[in-house]
Amino acid sequence: MTVLSSTDRDEAEKKVKSSYFDLPAMDVSVAFPQATPASKFPPCTSDYYHFNELLTPEEQAVRKRVREFMEKEVAPIMTEYWEKAEFPFHIIPKLGALGVVGGSIKGYGCPGLSITANAIATAEISRVDASCGTFNLVHTSLGMLTIALCGSEEQKHKYLPSLAQLKTVTCWALTEPDNGSDASALQTTATKVEGGWVLTGQKRWIGNSTFADLLIILARNTTTNQVNGFIVKKDAPGLTVTKIPNKIGLRIVQNGDILLQNVFVPDEERLPGLNSFQDTSKVLAVSRVMVAWQPIGVSMGVYDMCHRYLKERKQFGAPLAAFQINQQKLVKMLGNVQAMFLMGWRLCKLYESGQMTPGQASLGKAWISSKARETASLGRELLGGNGIVGDFLVAKAFCDLEPIYTYEGTYDINTLVTAREVTGIASFKPAASRSRSRL
Repeated sequence: MTVLSSTDRDEAEKKVKSSYFDLPAMDVSVAFPQATPASKFPPCTSDYYHFNELLTPEEQAVRKRVREFMEKEVAPIMTEYWEKAEFPFHIIPKLGALGVVGGSIKGYGCPGLSITANAIATAEISRVDASCGTFNLVHTSLGMLTIALCGSEEQKHKYLPSLAQLKTVTCWALTEPDNGSDASALQTTATKVEGGWVLTGQKRWIGNSTFADLLIILARNTTTNQVNGFIVKKDAPGLTVTKIPNKIGLRIVQNGDILLQNVFVPDEERLPGLNSFQDTSKVLAVSRVMVAWQPIGVSMGVYDMCHRYLKERKQFGAPLAAFQINQQKLVKMLGNVQAMFLMGWRLCKLYESGQMTPGQASLGKAWISSKARETASLGRELLGGNGIVGDFLVAKAFCDLEPIYTYEGTYDINTLVTAREVTGIASFKPAASRSRSRL
């Protein structure tokens, strides 16, 4: 077998290429003039049961403000950045000015939104771009919320005002290479030394981590064997973060592998209210509700895009919307969105009244994300060939829903959380193997 040198390979490629091989791609509006791409985002047609009327004037104002921003500032650029797997850092100051970052946190420069308003903001961001929704969820509902619920007053005053304006960015590091669903068994360690702590270990899949100013690290206290929380500054000695490449979903999100090699954290950066894994439950209760609203928003966008596309695109002398099978698929998508919205809205009300249980939050996240996958799959079918390119949103949303279906508890794990609550029997771990068969 002959191995070609790099020069020979270059010459071989030149021989097979045409004179127009390296020309830039044709603008999609020219290449496919019959339908409008998602860079000009479609109007919202998915609120068929007028759920907007269930919202307070404040919540409606949040929805309007976020929707206008996302359609104007993010829709025109999202496909480009998704394709490049890069984050559009220039939109961060504008997103920070919307008054939704920090969500339901009260005081310390945060907006103090209702849980419902926070959820609506999440949905409206994700309707246009799920990656931007994930960026805000990690920053607000995990990083900031952990400081707000588990931090000292000094830490809250020191960090939350800047984070609420997105002058600084945070991330939340729980997941590890060996501990995903079994997160409570995390192996990163925190060892007490004079004046602080030394963190050693590895984290994986941490959103925002490659550029976060503050990293919330969960580590096991080697003295108590309990999970503690720490605030680690960007570029701390011994801290390395590298981007995870080759993702098929949420490509704009900068997920990272974190390596902690004897990272020193001063005593004042330990979160005093996070002393066991159980203390994360108050954070995850809110974040799981918000994550349930992300696929609601994605599905709204998919429906809106398909609704416009079917009316614009013509085959056999008629718009695609005129064919019965397409109408059936579109209505199934619309029904999904109505049901998903109602479940999400009810979750918010249960939380606001102090009645929501972990099982209810888990069922919401599991069921809504599964219905979102179905909705995107139907949309993918409706768009035909254009259902596999990002320019018409659906292909991008189809891929983005895959990580959403998995993170904040996989579908399977969330159903087990709910099942434990309704049956009283935990089934997370397989039964112990027996030396002899019962038969």
